[in-house]
Amino acid sequence: MSKATAKSAPMPTFIEPCLATLAAKPPESTQWAHEIKFDGYRLQARIDNGKVQLLTRSGLDWTEKFGELAKEMLTLKVTSAIIDGEVVVEDEKGVSSFVELVSDLKARRSARMVFYAFDLLFLQDADTRALPLADRKRLLKRLFARRKKGGPLRFSDHAQGNGALILAESCNLGLEGIICKRLDKPYRSGRGVDWLKVKCIQTDEFVIGGYLDSSAIKDAIGALVVGFYEGKHLIYAGRVGTGFNRRVAGALWLQLHKLRRETSPFAKSVDKKKARGVVWVKPSLVAQVEYRAWTGDGLLRHASFKALRADKPASQVEDPR
Repeated sequence: MSKATAKSAPMPTFIEPCLATLAAKPPESTQWAHEIKFDGYRLQARIDNGKVQLLTRSGLDWTEKFGELAKEMLTLKVTSAIIDGEVVVEDEKGVSSFVELVSDLKARRSARMVFYAFDLLFLQDADTRALPLADRKRLLKRLFARRKKGGPLRFSDHAQGNGALILAESCNLGLEGIICKRLDKPYRSGRGVDWLKVKCIQTDEFVIGGYLDSSAIKDAIGALVVGFYEGKHLIYAGRVGTGFNRRVAGALWLQLHKLRRETSPFAKSVDKKKARGVVWVKPSLVAQVEYRAWTGDGLLRHASFKALRADKPASQVEDPR
């Protein structure tokens, strides 16, 4: 049994989130908890004496964007808490959809938004991060115990052990994958190996460094040219040529057209054949991209655009492999 305890402490203004490391397969040990990998926006809910803030994983205050969820947070029977979770919109099959979440945000619709709580970092004037995950989730579940089933605030439960079976079932249901977490470990900010992500579908963020005009539609995107950062160097990762309908292709073109630049933003020169026709842009926008695999020379295979991400600075987009 862990001897760690929650310690009385001032409430932090923001806690850098714990991030999962990509793994090829889930661990089988019963020391690991397996949760659904949601396809939404990571949010940190900070409740402090009747005031709620909803902060993105980089610390941006998005309370106004998710105002209805903030109001719901005030119904929790707690004076102070910091809850780690993710806001999603689920499709008709109950699968979280980042595309539909972005669509609802743009339209200022909130009726379908759900906050799944999966960790508790602070509770009633005590810092709980030193507690093992099993204890933190026990406290969190108790906090959410009387929530209305199917409501906008939900506890993200987990299964223990049988990682391969849980991943297979998740993939069969059309989910993105699972997050595997050590039940005996404290909460550690940053990327580490206490949390692992195992995917059914490869979905990651990439920086847009250029685009090609559509050959069929005027003032519209035909493909995106994307990459990721290694230190301060932007590394070329290939093209994203599908996932745009007419409306999305036009909207992206309008945004990227304003960011045009004369030279490539990539650290190494892009092959002349691959660079032909590319309009280079300032690398400030981040795209969520779904893809099948990586080629032997480090380029995306069968990549499809999902949506732009506004919760992560381009400079923080690193090699997802």
